[in-house]
Amino acid sequence: MQQGDTISAIATAPGAGGIGVIRLSGEHAVAVADRVFTSKSGRKLAELDTYRAAYGRIVDEQGHTVDECVALVMRAPHSYTKEDIVELQCHGSSQALKTTLSLTWRCGARPAERGEFTKRAFLNGRLDLTQAQAVMEIIEARTDRSLEMAAGHLTGRFSEKIHAMRQSLLAMIAHIEATIDFPEDGVDEVVAESIRQEVTQLREDIEKLLRTAHTGRILRDGLLTAIVGKPNVGKSSLLNALLREDRAIVTDIPGTTRDAIEEYANVGGVPLRIIDTAGIRATDDAVEQIGVEKARGYVEKASLVLALFDGSAPLSSEDREIAALVDGKETIALINKADLPQTVTPEELRGILPENTPVLAVSTKTNAGFSELEQLVVSRVYGREEAGDEGTFIDDGRQADILRRVDGHLGEALMTISRDLGLDFISIDLRSAWEKLGELTGETVGEDIIDEIFSRFCIGK
Repeated sequence: MQQGDTISAIATAPGAGGIGVIRLSGEHAVAVADRVFTSKSGRKLAELDTYRAAYGRIVDEQGHTVDECVALVMRAPHSYTKEDIVELQCHGSSQALKTTLSLTWRCGARPAERGEFTKRAFLNGRLDLTQAQAVMEIIEARTDRSLEMAAGHLTGRFSEKIHAMRQSLLAMIAHIEATIDFPEDGVDEVVAESIRQEVTQLREDIEKLLRTAHTGRILRDGLLTAIVGKPNVGKSSLLNALLREDRAIVTDIPGTTRDAIEEYANVGGVPLRIIDTAGIRATDDAVEQIGVEKARGYVEKASLVLALFDGSAPLSSEDREIAALVDGKETIALINKADLPQTVTPEELRGILPENTPVLAVSTKTNAGFSELEQLVVSRVYGREEAGDEGTFIDDGRQADILRRVDGHLGEALMTISRDLGLDFISIDLRSAWEKLGELTGETVGEDIIDEIFSRFCIGK
Protein backbone atom coordinates (compact mmCIF):
# COMPACT_ATOMS: atom_id res chain seq x y z
CA MET A 1 0.00 0.00 0.00
CA GLN A 2 1.24 3.45 -0.95
CA GLN A 3 -0.33 5.73 1.58
CA GLY A 4 0.04 8.86 -0.56
CA ASP A 5 -2.23 7.40 -3.25
CA THR A 6 -5.83 8.43 -3.65
CA ILE A 7 -8.05 5.37 -3.34
CA SER A 8 -11.70 4.72 -4.17
CA ALA A 9 -14.19 1.90 -3.63
CA ILE A 10 -17.90 1.20 -3.35
CA ALA A 11 -18.69 1.52 0.36
CA THR A 12 -22.22 0.10 0.37
CA ALA A 13 -23.35 -3.51 0.18
CA PRO A 14 -23.72 -5.17 -3.25
CA GLY A 15 -27.14 -5.30 -4.87
CA ALA A 16 -29.87 -2.84 -5.82
CA GLY A 17 -30.89 -0.24 -3.24
CA GLY A 18 -32.10 3.28 -2.73
CA ILE A 19 -28.58 4.63 -2.35
CA GLY A 20 -25.05 3.53 -3.16
CA VAL A 21 -21.91 5.27 -1.93
CA ILE A 22 -18.49 5.52 -3.56
CA ARG A 23 -15.79 6.70 -1.17
CA LEU A 24 -12.53 8.41 -2.17
CA SER A 25 -9.67 9.15 0.24
CA GLY A 26 -6.28 10.73 -0.24
CA GLU A 27 -4.48 13.92 -1.14
CA HIS A 28 -6.21 14.20 -4.53
CA ALA A 29 -9.66 12.90 -3.53
CA VAL A 30 -11.38 16.25 -4.13
CA ALA A 31 -9.63 16.81 -7.47
CA VAL A 32 -10.53 13.32 -8.71
CA ALA A 33 -14.15 13.77 -7.63
CA ASP A 34 -14.30 17.12 -9.44
CA ARG A 35 -13.38 15.34 -12.68
CA VAL A 36 -16.38 12.98 -12.49
CA PHE A 37 -18.93 15.19 -10.71
CA THR A 38 -20.67 18.33 -12.03
CA SER A 39 -22.70 20.28 -9.50
CA LYS A 40 -26.03 21.84 -10.46
CA SER A 41 -24.81 25.20 -9.10
CA GLY A 42 -21.64 25.06 -11.17
CA ARG A 43 -19.41 25.25 -8.07
CA LYS A 44 -16.40 22.96 -7.86
CA LEU A 45 -16.03 20.63 -4.88
CA ALA A 46 -12.63 22.24 -4.29
CA GLU A 47 -14.53 25.41 -3.33
CA LEU A 48 -16.57 23.69 -0.62
CA ASP A 49 -15.69 23.74 3.06
CA THR A 50 -15.49 20.49 5.04
CA TYR A 51 -18.79 18.73 5.81
CA ARG A 52 -20.50 20.45 2.87
CA ALA A 53 -22.55 18.66 0.22
CA ALA A 54 -23.43 19.51 -3.37
CA TYR A 55 -26.13 18.12 -5.66
CA GLY A 56 -25.30 17.31 -9.26
CA ARG A 57 -24.51 14.59 -11.80
CA ILE A 58 -21.86 11.99 -12.47
CA VAL A 59 -20.62 12.53 -16.04
CA ASP A 60 -18.25 10.49 -18.19
CA GLU A 61 -15.44 11.75 -20.44
CA GLN A 62 -17.92 12.52 -23.22
CA GLY A 63 -20.14 14.54 -20.89
CA HIS A 64 -22.89 11.90 -20.77
CA THR A 65 -24.82 11.63 -17.53
CA VAL A 66 -24.24 8.40 -15.62
CA ASP A 67 -26.38 9.15 -12.54
CA GLU A 68 -27.66 11.87 -10.24
CA CYS A 69 -25.47 12.32 -7.20
CA VAL A 70 -24.91 14.14 -3.91
CA ALA A 71 -21.21 14.73 -3.25
CA LEU A 72 -20.09 15.15 0.38
CA VAL A 73 -16.67 16.68 1.13
CA MET A 74 -14.79 15.93 4.36
CA ARG A 75 -11.40 17.60 4.57
CA ALA A 76 -8.33 16.40 6.48
CA PRO A 77 -7.87 15.93 9.36
CA HIS A 78 -11.59 15.95 10.14
CA SER A 79 -12.50 12.72 8.36
CA TYR A 80 -12.57 8.96 8.94
CA THR A 81 -9.06 8.48 7.52
CA LYS A 82 -7.74 11.93 8.58
CA GLU A 83 -7.21 12.50 4.82
CA ASP A 84 -9.42 14.37 2.36
CA ILE A 85 -12.50 12.24 1.73
CA VAL A 86 -15.29 12.62 -0.82
CA GLU A 87 -18.36 10.43 -0.76
CA LEU A 88 -20.38 10.24 -3.97
CA GLN A 89 -23.89 9.26 -2.95
CA CYS A 90 -25.60 7.83 -6.03
CA HIS A 91 -28.62 5.64 -6.66
CA GLY A 92 -28.07 2.04 -5.59
CA SER A 93 -27.76 0.63 -9.11
CA SER A 94 -24.89 -1.80 -9.30
CA GLN A 95 -24.15 -0.83 -12.90
CA ALA A 96 -24.20 2.91 -12.20
CA LEU A 97 -21.89 2.41 -9.21
CA LYS A 98 -19.46 0.26 -11.19
CA THR A 99 -19.38 2.80 -14.02
CA THR A 100 -18.80 5.69 -11.61
CA LEU A 101 -16.10 3.78 -9.74
CA SER A 102 -14.33 3.02 -13.02
CA LEU A 103 -14.46 6.74 -13.87
CA THR A 104 -12.69 7.60 -10.59
CA TRP A 105 -9.91 5.17 -11.47
CA ARG A 106 -9.49 6.66 -14.93
CA CYS A 107 -9.35 10.12 -13.37
CA GLY A 108 -6.48 9.43 -10.96
CA ALA A 109 -7.64 7.18 -8.11
CA ARG A 110 -6.75 3.53 -7.69
CA PRO A 111 -8.81 0.62 -6.33
CA ALA A 112 -8.79 0.46 -2.54
CA GLU A 113 -7.49 -2.73 -0.94
CA ARG A 114 -9.48 -4.65 1.67
CA GLY A 115 -9.84 -2.53 4.79
CA GLU A 116 -7.60 0.21 3.39
CA PHE A 117 -9.78 3.11 4.55
CA THR A 118 -9.70 1.83 8.13
CA LYS A 119 -6.02 0.95 7.79
CA ARG A 120 -5.31 4.57 6.90
CA ALA A 121 -7.36 5.69 9.89
CA PHE A 122 -5.11 3.48 12.05
CA LEU A 123 -1.83 4.56 10.42
CA ASN A 124 -2.85 8.22 10.70
CA GLY A 125 -3.55 7.87 14.42
CA ARG A 126 -7.32 8.23 14.40
CA LEU A 127 -7.89 4.69 15.72
CA ASP A 128 -5.71 2.23 17.57
CA LEU A 129 -5.62 -1.40 16.44
CA THR A 130 -8.35 -2.67 18.78
CA GLN A 131 -10.64 0.15 17.65
CA ALA A 132 -9.89 -0.56 14.00
CA GLN A 133 -10.76 -4.24 14.46
CA ALA A 134 -14.01 -3.15 16.14
CA VAL A 135 -15.16 -1.53 12.90
CA MET A 136 -15.69 -4.94 11.30
CA GLU A 137 -17.17 -6.26 14.54
CA ILE A 138 -19.86 -3.56 14.36
CA ILE A 139 -20.58 -4.40 10.72
CA GLU A 140 -20.92 -8.10 11.56
CA ALA A 141 -22.74 -7.75 14.92
CA ARG A 142 -25.78 -10.05 15.05
CA THR A 143 -27.33 -9.15 18.42
CA ASP A 144 -27.58 -6.17 20.73
CA ARG A 145 -24.94 -7.65 23.04
CA SER A 146 -22.60 -8.28 20.10
CA LEU A 147 -23.10 -4.68 19.05
CA GLU A 148 -22.49 -3.39 22.58
CA MET A 149 -19.20 -5.29 22.74
CA ALA A 150 -18.07 -3.96 19.35
CA ALA A 151 -19.15 -0.41 20.17
CA GLY A 152 -17.26 -0.59 23.47
CA HIS A 153 -14.12 -1.57 21.59
CA LEU A 154 -14.64 1.16 18.99
CA THR A 155 -15.08 3.88 21.62
CA GLY A 156 -11.93 2.74 23.41
CA ARG A 157 -13.25 1.02 26.55
CA PHE A 158 -11.03 -2.01 25.95
CA SER A 159 -8.10 0.16 24.83
CA GLU A 160 -8.33 2.22 28.03
CA LYS A 161 -7.65 -0.90 30.09
CA ILE A 162 -4.64 -1.81 27.93
CA HIS A 163 -3.25 1.74 28.02
CA ALA A 164 -3.64 1.80 31.82
CA MET A 165 -1.68 -1.47 32.08
CA ARG A 166 1.09 -0.11 29.86
CA GLN A 167 1.27 3.08 31.92
CA SER A 168 1.51 1.03 35.10
CA LEU A 169 4.37 -1.01 33.62
CA LEU A 170 6.11 2.11 32.37
CA ALA A 171 5.90 3.68 35.82
CA MET A 172 7.43 0.54 37.36
CA ILE A 173 10.25 0.54 34.80
CA ALA A 174 10.95 4.23 35.45
CA HIS A 175 10.97 3.61 39.21
CA ILE A 176 13.49 0.78 38.82
CA GLU A 177 15.75 2.76 36.49
CA ALA A 178 15.71 5.75 38.84
CA THR A 179 16.70 3.48 41.73
CA ILE A 180 19.53 1.95 39.68
CA ASP A 181 20.82 5.43 38.72
CA PHE A 182 20.62 6.76 42.28
CA PRO A 183 21.27 3.79 44.58
CA GLU A 184 20.79 3.95 48.33
CA ASP A 185 21.41 1.29 50.94
CA GLY A 186 18.41 -0.97 51.49
CA VAL A 187 16.25 0.70 48.84
CA ASP A 188 16.45 -2.20 46.34
CA GLU A 189 14.50 -4.51 48.63
CA VAL A 190 11.76 -1.91 49.21
CA VAL A 191 11.41 -1.23 45.47
CA ALA A 192 11.37 -4.94 44.63
CA GLU A 193 8.56 -5.57 47.15
CA SER A 194 6.56 -2.65 45.75
CA ILE A 195 7.03 -3.99 42.22
CA ARG A 196 5.98 -7.48 43.33
CA GLN A 197 2.67 -6.15 44.68
CA GLU A 198 1.95 -4.12 41.54
CA VAL A 199 2.84 -7.01 39.20
CA THR A 200 0.60 -9.35 41.20
CA GLN A 201 -2.31 -6.93 40.84
CA LEU A 202 -1.62 -6.55 37.12
CA ARG A 203 -1.71 -10.32 36.65
CA GLU A 204 -5.09 -10.43 38.40
CA ASP A 205 -6.41 -7.78 36.01
CA ILE A 206 -5.15 -9.79 33.03
CA GLU A 207 -6.76 -12.94 34.40
CA LYS A 208 -10.12 -11.12 34.59
CA LEU A 209 -9.78 -10.06 30.96
CA LEU A 210 -8.82 -13.57 29.84
CA ARG A 211 -11.93 -14.98 31.52
CA THR A 212 -14.03 -12.92 29.09
CA ALA A 213 -12.41 -14.47 26.00
CA HIS A 214 -14.85 -17.38 25.73
CA THR A 215 -17.93 -15.16 26.00
CA GLY A 216 -16.46 -12.50 23.74
CA ARG A 217 -15.69 -14.97 20.98
CA ILE A 218 -19.25 -16.30 21.13
CA LEU A 219 -20.75 -12.80 20.98
CA ARG A 220 -18.62 -12.09 17.91
CA ASP A 221 -18.84 -15.36 15.99
CA GLY A 222 -21.94 -17.02 17.42
CA LEU A 223 -22.28 -20.25 19.41
CA LEU A 224 -22.40 -23.29 17.12
CA THR A 225 -25.59 -25.03 18.26
CA ALA A 226 -27.02 -28.29 16.94
CA ILE A 227 -30.69 -29.22 17.31
CA VAL A 228 -30.92 -33.00 17.51
CA GLY A 229 -33.76 -35.45 18.02
CA LYS A 230 -35.69 -38.24 16.38
CA PRO A 231 -37.98 -37.44 13.42
CA ASN A 232 -41.17 -35.45 13.98
CA VAL A 233 -40.16 -34.37 17.50
CA GLY A 234 -40.33 -30.65 16.63
CA LYS A 235 -36.75 -29.74 15.66
CA SER A 236 -37.76 -27.55 12.72
CA SER A 237 -40.52 -25.98 14.80
CA LEU A 238 -37.92 -25.15 17.47
CA LEU A 239 -35.68 -23.53 14.84
CA ASN A 240 -38.58 -21.46 13.54
CA ALA A 241 -39.56 -20.42 17.07
CA LEU A 242 -36.01 -19.32 17.91
CA LEU A 243 -35.73 -17.42 14.61
CA ARG A 244 -39.25 -16.00 15.00
CA GLU A 245 -39.93 -16.86 11.35
CA ASP A 246 -40.90 -19.86 9.24
CA ARG A 247 -37.47 -20.85 7.98
CA ALA A 248 -37.79 -24.66 8.03
CA ILE A 249 -40.57 -26.81 6.57
CA VAL A 250 -42.82 -28.25 9.28
CA THR A 251 -45.12 -31.24 8.58
CA ASP A 252 -46.45 -34.28 10.40
CA ILE A 253 -44.49 -36.49 8.03
CA PRO A 254 -41.34 -37.93 9.70
CA GLY A 255 -38.07 -37.28 7.90
CA THR A 256 -39.03 -33.93 6.32
CA THR A 257 -35.60 -32.44 7.11
CA ARG A 258 -33.04 -34.46 5.17
CA ASP A 259 -30.15 -32.00 5.18
CA ALA A 260 -28.91 -29.49 7.74
CA ILE A 261 -30.34 -25.96 7.83
CA GLU A 262 -28.07 -23.30 9.33
CA GLU A 263 -29.23 -19.90 10.61
CA TYR A 264 -28.30 -17.31 13.25
CA ALA A 265 -30.77 -16.75 16.09
CA ASN A 266 -30.75 -14.06 18.77
CA VAL A 267 -31.36 -15.79 22.10
CA GLY A 268 -31.17 -13.32 24.98
CA GLY A 269 -28.62 -11.24 23.08
CA VAL A 270 -26.43 -14.29 22.42
CA PRO A 271 -26.02 -15.16 18.72
CA LEU A 272 -26.63 -18.85 18.24
CA ARG A 273 -25.39 -20.33 14.96
CA ILE A 274 -28.09 -22.98 14.89
CA ILE A 275 -28.02 -26.10 12.76
CA ASP A 276 -31.32 -27.96 12.40
CA THR A 277 -30.33 -31.55 11.61
CA ALA A 278 -32.13 -34.49 10.07
CA GLY A 279 -34.04 -36.69 12.50
CA ILE A 280 -31.92 -39.53 13.83
CA ARG A 281 -33.48 -42.90 13.13
CA ALA A 282 -32.84 -46.14 11.25
CA THR A 283 -33.97 -45.71 7.64
CA ASP A 284 -33.64 -47.43 4.26
CA ASP A 285 -33.85 -44.12 2.40
CA ALA A 286 -30.34 -43.41 1.04
CA VAL A 287 -30.78 -39.63 1.08
CA GLU A 288 -32.14 -39.64 4.63
CA GLN A 289 -29.25 -41.89 5.73
CA ILE A 290 -26.79 -39.25 4.54
CA GLY A 291 -28.72 -36.62 6.51
CA VAL A 292 -28.63 -38.75 9.66
CA GLU A 293 -24.87 -39.23 9.38
CA LYS A 294 -24.38 -35.50 8.86
CA ALA A 295 -26.52 -34.88 11.97
CA ARG A 296 -24.17 -37.03 14.04
CA GLY A 297 -21.21 -35.08 12.67
CA TYR A 298 -22.77 -31.74 13.58
CA VAL A 299 -23.37 -32.94 17.14
CA GLU A 300 -19.66 -33.73 17.40
CA LYS A 301 -18.66 -30.24 16.18
CA ALA A 302 -21.27 -28.25 18.10
CA SER A 303 -20.41 -26.22 21.20
CA LEU A 304 -24.01 -26.55 22.44
CA VAL A 305 -26.57 -29.26 21.70
CA LEU A 306 -30.32 -28.74 22.07
CA ALA A 307 -31.58 -32.32 22.43
CA LEU A 308 -35.30 -32.49 21.74
CA PHE A 309 -37.68 -35.16 23.04
CA ASP A 310 -41.44 -35.63 22.51
CA GLY A 311 -43.13 -35.30 25.91
CA SER A 312 -46.43 -36.66 24.55
CA ALA A 313 -45.00 -40.06 23.56
CA PRO A 314 -43.10 -42.72 25.55
CA LEU A 315 -39.31 -42.70 25.34
CA SER A 316 -38.10 -44.86 22.47
CA SER A 317 -34.87 -46.58 21.52
CA GLU A 318 -34.17 -43.62 19.23
CA ASP A 319 -34.48 -41.26 22.22
CA ARG A 320 -32.00 -43.41 24.15
CA GLU A 321 -29.64 -43.37 21.19
CA ILE A 322 -29.78 -39.56 21.14
CA ALA A 323 -29.19 -39.40 24.90
CA ALA A 324 -26.06 -41.52 24.43
CA LEU A 325 -24.97 -39.40 21.45
CA VAL A 326 -24.79 -36.19 23.53
CA ASP A 327 -22.68 -37.75 26.27
CA GLY A 328 -19.69 -35.47 26.86
CA LYS A 329 -21.31 -32.53 25.04
CA GLU A 330 -22.62 -29.26 26.50
CA THR A 331 -26.32 -30.11 26.25
CA ILE A 332 -29.72 -28.69 27.15
CA ALA A 333 -32.50 -31.30 26.97
CA LEU A 334 -35.93 -30.05 25.93
CA ILE A 335 -39.19 -31.95 26.44
CA ASN A 336 -41.29 -30.59 23.60
CA LYS A 337 -45.08 -30.50 23.11
CA ALA A 338 -45.76 -29.32 26.67
CA ASP A 339 -49.14 -28.11 25.38
CA LEU A 340 -50.24 -31.76 25.01
CA PRO A 341 -50.90 -34.37 27.72
CA GLN A 342 -47.49 -35.47 28.98
CA THR A 343 -46.18 -39.02 28.99
CA VAL A 344 -42.50 -38.28 29.68
CA THR A 345 -41.48 -36.64 32.98
CA PRO A 346 -38.27 -34.65 33.54
CA GLU A 347 -37.18 -37.26 36.10
CA GLU A 348 -37.62 -40.10 33.59
CA LEU A 349 -35.64 -38.22 30.93
CA ARG A 350 -32.82 -37.41 33.37
CA GLY A 351 -32.52 -41.16 33.95
CA ILE A 352 -31.20 -41.71 30.42
CA LEU A 353 -29.23 -38.48 29.99
CA PRO A 354 -25.64 -37.73 31.05
CA GLU A 355 -25.41 -36.53 34.64
CA ASN A 356 -26.22 -32.84 35.34
CA THR A 357 -27.86 -32.25 31.94
CA PRO A 358 -30.49 -29.53 32.45
CA VAL A 359 -34.03 -30.51 31.38
CA LEU A 360 -36.72 -28.00 30.36
CA ALA A 361 -40.32 -28.50 29.28
CA VAL A 362 -41.16 -26.36 26.24
CA SER A 363 -43.81 -25.96 23.59
CA THR A 364 -42.83 -24.75 20.15
CA LYS A 365 -46.54 -24.12 19.54
CA THR A 366 -47.16 -21.78 22.50
CA ASN A 367 -43.52 -20.78 23.26
CA ALA A 368 -43.94 -22.04 26.83
CA GLY A 369 -40.56 -22.49 28.52
CA PHE A 370 -38.67 -20.30 26.03
CA SER A 371 -37.84 -17.56 28.56
CA GLU A 372 -36.26 -20.22 30.80
CA LEU A 373 -34.34 -21.58 27.81
CA GLU A 374 -33.07 -18.08 27.04
CA GLN A 375 -31.89 -17.55 30.62
CA LEU A 376 -30.14 -20.93 30.63
CA VAL A 377 -28.30 -20.18 27.38
CA VAL A 378 -27.20 -16.75 28.61
CA SER A 379 -25.99 -18.09 31.97
CA ARG A 380 -23.99 -20.85 30.27
CA VAL A 381 -22.37 -18.44 27.82
CA TYR A 382 -21.53 -15.70 30.33
CA GLY A 383 -20.49 -17.92 33.24
CA ARG A 384 -19.02 -15.62 35.90
CA GLU A 385 -18.87 -12.57 33.59
CA GLU A 386 -21.21 -9.64 34.11
CA ALA A 387 -23.71 -8.78 31.38
CA GLY A 388 -23.52 -5.08 30.59
CA ASP A 389 -19.71 -4.91 30.57
CA GLU A 390 -19.32 -6.43 27.10
CA GLY A 391 -17.35 -3.42 25.84
CA THR A 392 -14.26 -4.64 27.72
CA PHE A 393 -14.48 -8.30 26.69
CA ILE A 394 -11.77 -10.01 24.65
CA ASP A 395 -13.23 -11.36 21.42
CA ASP A 396 -10.18 -12.32 19.39
CA GLY A 397 -7.75 -15.23 19.67
CA ARG A 398 -4.80 -12.97 18.90
CA GLN A 399 -5.73 -10.64 21.76
CA ALA A 400 -6.02 -13.53 24.20
CA ASP A 401 -2.67 -14.98 23.07
CA ILE A 402 -0.93 -11.62 23.57
CA LEU A 403 -2.35 -11.26 27.08
CA ARG A 404 -1.21 -14.78 27.98
CA ARG A 405 2.30 -13.90 26.79
CA VAL A 406 2.20 -10.68 28.82
CA ASP A 407 1.16 -12.70 31.86
CA GLY A 408 4.11 -15.02 31.19
CA HIS A 409 6.56 -12.10 31.23
CA LEU A 410 5.03 -10.84 34.47
CA GLY A 411 5.35 -14.31 35.97
CA GLU A 412 9.03 -14.27 35.02
CA ALA A 413 9.37 -10.88 36.73
CA LEU A 414 7.97 -12.34 39.96
CA MET A 415 10.35 -15.27 39.64
CA THR A 416 13.23 -12.84 39.21
CA ILE A 417 12.16 -10.97 42.35
CA SER A 418 11.87 -14.19 44.37
CA ARG A 419 15.40 -15.20 43.33
CA ASP A 420 16.75 -11.76 44.26
CA LEU A 421 18.48 -11.42 40.88
CA GLY A 422 18.52 -7.63 40.92
CA LEU A 423 16.41 -4.72 39.69
CA ASP A 424 17.95 -4.57 36.22
CA PHE A 425 16.73 -8.13 35.45
CA ILE A 426 13.26 -7.26 36.74
CA SER A 427 13.25 -4.28 34.38
CA ILE A 428 13.98 -6.55 31.40
CA ASP A 429 10.93 -8.72 32.16
CA LEU A 430 8.67 -5.70 32.68
CA ARG A 431 9.83 -4.06 29.44
CA SER A 432 9.08 -7.29 27.55
CA ALA A 433 5.55 -7.22 28.98
CA TRP A 434 5.16 -3.53 28.09
CA GLU A 435 6.24 -4.11 24.48
CA LYS A 436 3.99 -7.15 24.10
CA LEU A 437 0.97 -5.20 25.38
CA GLY A 438 1.66 -2.59 22.71
CA GLU A 439 0.85 -5.20 20.07
CA LEU A 440 -2.80 -5.05 21.16
CA THR A 441 -3.15 -1.35 20.41
CA GLY A 442 -0.74 -1.43 17.46
CA GLU A 443 1.98 0.67 19.08
CA THR A 444 4.62 -2.07 18.82
CA VAL A 445 3.13 -4.38 16.18
CA GLY A 446 4.89 -5.39 12.97
CA GLU A 447 3.69 -4.42 9.50
CA ASP A 448 3.01 -8.05 8.55
CA ILE A 449 0.52 -8.40 11.42
CA ILE A 450 -1.18 -5.13 10.44
CA ASP A 451 -1.53 -6.31 6.84
CA GLU A 452 -2.96 -9.65 7.97
CA ILE A 453 -5.57 -8.01 10.23
CA PHE A 454 -6.84 -5.57 7.60
CA SER A 455 -6.92 -8.24 4.90
CA ARG A 456 -9.99 -9.66 6.70
CA PHE A 457 -11.95 -6.45 6.10
CA CYS A 458 -14.36 -5.90 3.24
CA ILE A 459 -13.40 -3.63 0.35
CA GLY A 460 -14.77 -0.12 0.90
CA LYS A 461 -14.27 -0.08 4.69
